[in-house]
Amino acid sequence: MSSQPFGTRLRAAMNQRGPLCVGIDPHQHLLDQWGLPDTAESLASFTYGVVDALAEHVAVFKPQSAFFERFGSAGIAVLEEATIRLRDAGALVIIDAKRGDIGSTMAGYAAAYLAEKGPLACDALTVSPYLGFGSLQPAIDEARAAGAGLFVLALTSNPEGPQFQSARTTAGPTVAGAVLDGLRDLNADAEDLGSFGAVVGATIKSTGENLDIRGPLLAPGLGAQGGTAAGLTKVFGTAVHNVVPSSSREILAAGPTPAALQDAAARSNDTFRAALGY
Repeated sequence: MSSQPFGTRLRAAMNQRGPLCVGIDPHQHLLDQWGLPDTAESLASFTYGVVDALAEHVAVFKPQSAFFERFGSAGIAVLEEATIRLRDAGALVIIDAKRGDIGSTMAGYAAAYLAEKGPLACDALTVSPYLGFGSLQPAIDEARAAGAGLFVLALTSNPEGPQFQSARTTAGPTVAGAVLDGLRDLNADAEDLGSFGAVVGATIKSTGENLDIRGPLLAPGLGAQGGTAAGLTKVFGTAVHNVVPSSSREILAAGPTPAALQDAAARSNDTFRAALGY
């Protein structure tokens, strides 16, 4: 079990290194931009190139599991090794896998990603609550035991999202609001930043929901997808200091040279430091 909960470690890492989260999304077109063929060997070269260049400079990384899974067991091995290297360098790793199931199946996902000695043990995992917030309990329990965290889908920026997320529950609040309420309850005892966060798209503009959940707010969609540092205050309001801004293509496309990756990450980090008050 980690000596400190995820939320505490996350705040310390962002204070020290800045709030930037670098998404590791090895799209085929990014491999092409780096002059690499679309193979598992190239996936390893790309991923380890990013890790070696940035692991000691950036607070948080978010590898997207799908781009590793598409290469089968060889790709999963790269994800596992990258996670180990990043954590050994003092960075935090959020594996973006959006897992969601019930009972023993959810417990199996939790054992893989959140248990201290799990094969893909990371600092936090993205999960889906759309089988009911209670379906997350095995992952919540495992995260608490390991000092890990969760990021639960709440207000995503895809155009189909509001069909579910803005719908009203039988109890009255929106589905997104019910998710945020559940997270607020989980973080009630946190002194500063809790370990149970929400995924809130950086491009959703204003929302009527209360985003002050006493936990981190993972904000994908920055950079190439249109979200801006200046726009974060409009989306997150008084909770903006708890935002974990995630950018991938804008930084990854600067590679493959380490110096270019470091320069892109540093410029982005400086922008977010100013916008989020770090």
